[in-house]
Amino acid sequence: MAGWLRELDAPGLKDVLALRRDAADTRPRSLRALADELSTASSLRLAVEGLDRGCRDVLDAVLALSTAAGSVGAGAGEVGVDVLAESLRCNGKAGRAELKRALAELRARALVWPVGDLLCVAPNLRPTALEPPRRITPAPRTPRRVVQNRVFADRAATAFATSTVDGVTRLVDLCDGEVVSARGGVGVRELRRISALLRADEARTRLWLELAVEARLLAAADCDRRVVPTTRSDAWRGAPPSDRLAVLAKAWPRMVWQPGKSRPALADPLSCGDVTRRGVLEQYARLGEDEAFEHRHEVVAELAWTRPAFHSAVVTEAALVEAEAIGLVALGAVTALGRAVLAGRESEVADRFVPPAVTTALLRPDLTAVVGGLPDDEVSSVLDLAAEAAEGGWRFTGSSVRRALDAGHTPDRLLARLASIAEHGVPQPVERLVREVARRHGRISVTAVASCVRADDPELLTEIAGHRSLTPLSLQLLGPTVLASAKPADETLALLRAAGYAPTAEGVVDRTPRRRVEPPPRKVPAWRRWRASLTDQELGKLAVALLERERPRPRLMPPRVESKRLTTARLLRDQSLVLPDSEVVLLAEALVTRTSVEIAVADGPRTTIRHVITPVDHAAGNLTANGPHGEQREFLVGHIRSVRPVD
Repeated sequence: MAGWLRELDAPGLKDVLALRRDAADTRPRSLRALADELSTASSLRLAVEGLDRGCRDVLDAVLALSTAAGSVGAGAGEVGVDVLAESLRCNGKAGRAELKRALAELRARALVWPVGDLLCVAPNLRPTALEPPRRITPAPRTPRRVVQNRVFADRAATAFATSTVDGVTRLVDLCDGEVVSARGGVGVRELRRISALLRADEARTRLWLELAVEARLLAAADCDRRVVPTTRSDAWRGAPPSDRLAVLAKAWPRMVWQPGKSRPALADPLSCGDVTRRGVLEQYARLGEDEAFEHRHEVVAELAWTRPAFHSAVVTEAALVEAEAIGLVALGAVTALGRAVLAGRESEVADRFVPPAVTTALLRPDLTAVVGGLPDDEVSSVLDLAAEAAEGGWRFTGSSVRRALDAGHTPDRLLARLASIAEHGVPQPVERLVREVARRHGRISVTAVASCVRADDPELLTEIAGHRSLTPLSLQLLGPTVLASAKPADETLALLRAAGYAPTAEGVVDRTPRRRVEPPPRKVPAWRRWRASLTDQELGKLAVALLERERPRPRLMPPRVESKRLTTARLLRDQSLVLPDSEVVLLAEALVTRTSVEIAVADGPRTTIRHVITPVDHAAGNLTANGPHGEQREFLVGHIRSVRPVD
């Protein structure tokens, strides 16, 4: 690989660096170092993930032929182009053109490159499929586009966005009072139970739950592994509906849970779900302002062929359904909210996709109720108490009214609560239904009492009697301040505490603050913690620098001969650790010019003897010199303590 990289010019090497930015961001110092980075498992995975289906088919065929060639002793890792074309049945002009395109893409990503008439494969590559392909998968038909006013898509998305905001709001309220188990994720059985309580299908409940967790409104408490609201949920719950929608829309592209899988919610390991969701949204964002895709299956097929590492038919279809449920895509077009999410400006347009919360409902004579928008807390609680969720609103039935009466409401109190939210009053058929059910309700009652719950606040006991998570206790009002429980005292205490109340052993109960947990930090897969990416200009400079380092250097001129004084001074400096540099230079000068100097030589631990000498030679750490009377002596350079000129 390093040898092939040396043959590229600067623009060609820059193209490789641009497509393999993870390797370029390490700022390699040589082409060999770059080849090492390009051959790592993580870098190869990222490179293969960017390939379309046709390129992956060609890559798998090259790997299969390369392995077969190596097994018979031929050049392992090298495959002939003609052999590859025959293996993939690229006999026609179109097949040859597609093979050429795929090989060019593989070469640009430094996965497969030509060496003469053969193809060389990058080391450490693994096939992407279990079986080698028999032909190149053709590209699907380009999704057809139609003209459509962008206002239509925005209008159609309003109902879906409103429903999602309402569903997540009700889910957060449910988790505030209901025990939602999250051991190993929210299991399918638990998810179905929650769906029944919310009167929604399982797929929508799963989306609401994962949206709430990604938006950090719900979290699994570590102590008892149950889903509870976070400290951020109260502010979100009290915000206007448009602000709530903006938070949910922003959280959707970050969801890493793979869409379309039948599995426990919140139990997936970190996966590529965020890439899939953002890919769907970006695909629709390529449309013009007044354009829409005619057929959604064509969009799904194109994404599955273009990015098979992240898109399949099932996963992409599920992600598209999620985008439509939040109001990001509608009628085959991207909405203004979808474009705003990609630009990070979702809060600027969210108010166009969800109406303000309404405080009244229209109660109809046909025993139905509708709300012209997103109901507030009181409207939702009253209608959920006395009516059943139905298509387009709520419906009053005998069982729904009986449920309200079982929760401790009297007929007059129930009608008063309905009147407080009714836009035009309570219709006579609704009032007649309540009176008729109340007339038959409770005429005969048998209560099994195992323990009693007492409180000074009658309204608190009424609230406890209607609490969903306390249904196993079969609570019944025996008086304004006394409830009868069908369970023993210890079980009654445990369930009351789990529901958020603070009972005492004597049976007296009071409210406790609602439980809140801190939202956990978001987890990011290690392979997505990118380094700071190089700019295009920096990539060009890096390519030029790498090629410059590989060019043959011109023969260097022989270094100039150093002066004899400098050479002598360096040798004396290495052999003397005591003399200062000025005295070393003075001794070297005397040795070269044969002039006399006075030296002090160590004679014992603390004494020195002075000599006036004329240095004549220097070898192996010994200095040869003549004395004042012509006698010749030798001194160890390491024993010389000082050097002075002779006056």
